[in-house]
Amino acid sequence: MTEDLAQKRIADDLLASGLRRGGVALVHSSLKSMGYVPGGCDTVVRGLIDALGPEGTLLMPALSYATVNAEHPVFDVANTPSCVGTITEYFRTRNGTIRSVHPTHSVCGLGPDAQDMLSDQHRDHTPCGANSPYRRLRDRGGQVLMLGCGLKPNTSMHGVEELVEPPYLFGQTITYRIILPDGTTSEMTCRRHNFAGFRQRYDRLDHCLKVTACKSARCSKLRSTFSSADGCGRPALRPCNAIRCSLWKSDFDWRTHR
Repeated sequence: MTEDLAQKRIADDLLASGLRRGGVALVHSSLKSMGYVPGGCDTVVRGLIDALGPEGTLLMPALSYATVNAEHPVFDVANTPSCVGTITEYFRTRNGTIRSVHPTHSVCGLGPDAQDMLSDQHRDHTPCGANSPYRRLRDRGGQVLMLGCGLKPNTSMHGVEELVEPPYLFGQTITYRIILPDGTTSEMTCRRHNFAGFRQRYDRLDHCLKVTACKSARCSKLRSTFSSADGCGRPALRPCNAIRCSLWKSDFDWRTHR
């Protein structure tokens, strides 16, 4: 299979599976799970861009908590690598991609809405705060796509947890040095996520996401999961939205879902 054919197959399968052309999609991914893909990361990213179309916006997490920490509290927007997969790191360095300013939970984006989605995350003092792309995605009626990685690494769920602030969520408060793309520097003080003694098992939600908010499908022989992001923080609306009624209800008992 040629790279062009692989790109087209990925795009066609994603659209057939429910990805909205012209929409905003936050994509978590696993290249390893896809097996051999001609052209590797570039083919996958081009397939995503092709599926979303010229009016669509592609977002990917570019988390850096593994290297930006209390021992090394420095985040270089242009150079600090993503620690959440080869596709995200490739996308970060791709021509035209922009990146939000957050020391541990930045997001990269490409498309007409990317600047608006990413421009204000530096205003937050937590990883997934009100100005983060993870929270803004719901206001845009965006989608979360788990491409070959299931629900376990769904960073958007941290935004839900931040609304509740369970005792396991936050750890240290650290003041980071931020190096902006133009070389100027600033400081940003943020609370880190902790999860001490707790496992992040968002995959356990899979059994209750069999309604309109979530759809599982095959993309080029790879299992993909789509979730609607429009219900975060709106617990009174549409109980058929699985994500909302399971995690975003005000009376959700996180202690029973450890």
